[in-house]
Amino acid sequence: MKDNRLFRLLYYILEKGKVTASELADKFEVSVRTIYRDIDSMSSSGIPIYALRGRGGGIEIAEDFVLSKSLLSENEKQQILSALQGLEHTTIQYENELLTKLSALFKIKNTSWIEVDFNNWQNNKMYERTFNDIKSAILSKKIISFAYFSGNEKETNRRVKPVRLLFKSQDWYLYAFCLLRNDFRYFKLSRMKNIEVHDEKFDDSFENVILKKEMPHDNVRCIKVKFDRKVAFRVYDELSSEIMEDNDGNLYTELEIVDDYNLYYYLLSFGDSVEVLEPEEVRAQIKEIITKMTEKYKTWQMVSSIVQYNVIDQKKGRIIWWNTNGEKKKKVYTV
Repeated sequence: MKDNRLFRLLYYILEKGKVTASELADKFEVSVRTIYRDIDSMSSSGIPIYALRGRGGGIEIAEDFVLSKSLLSENEKQQILSALQGLEHTTIQYENELLTKLSALFKIKNTSWIEVDFNNWQNNKMYERTFNDIKSAILSKKIISFAYFSGNEKETNRRVKPVRLLFKSQDWYLYAFCLLRNDFRYFKLSRMKNIEVHDEKFDDSFENVILKKEMPHDNVRCIKVKFDRKVAFRVYDELSSEIMEDNDGNLYTELEIVDDYNLYYYLLSFGDSVEVLEPEEVRAQIKEIITKMTEKYKTWQMVSSIVQYNVIDQKKGRIIWWNTNGEKKKKVYTV
């Protein structure tokens, strides 16, 4: 524990330049006496650290100090390389020069353990460009604008101060301060279009902003559902609730989902491979939606079969459609 604290102390002082013992004591939740003992320990190990008393004094490290690789354990070196390899795939140009240099410095072979690809299986580069543009804007503190398609089917133009990128629940999100809403908002990257990074910069510091990673809802509904075994891959991929399986391979589970249009969109995305068992009102609503869909497809089938033969006869301002058997269709369309 002490070695870990000494390492964090060292980096904190290097970053701040000069600090007081009381500041360090508050930061690391120890006594001022413990801080001075830690300073003595670092000084004994050869680190040029000084504590100056009086006005303008404080604790600081010599400006020409260079962090030695010997301060890192073998395990810490490996952890650094592993972490950097994961971050390598989120850099703009995917350069691995730093990894190569540190591998040589630590004398550890860099084992490839991760691949991150932002493109879909059709190798569409748009998502990768979106990610890199936003990352660049965050690092350079530049305003970005984009068209955003929200869940209420509305498209709005947004100007935001980008704060952080978040990967959550199989998707990337931008956490930003929205100038339209004058508040912090999440934006799903896949819904952002026409992204533009402006030259206009902002001075706000968002370093200490804590992201809200849970969104409580009041209208959450519990639904009992049955899935056909042919969609088992999606059920296990997407649902974290307890899943039961019968002798035929059908899956049963309970979903807690916000009671809005997304509930029905999500369930219907499984097609005929899902059945809502309870509650009855959700079953009824889905039945109503399916009935409306069926009516649409009935109309389309009729029009499609008529247009396919493309034989028409115009009489008195009306168009009468014919099929290939020479039979007149009863459906008459007014011109």
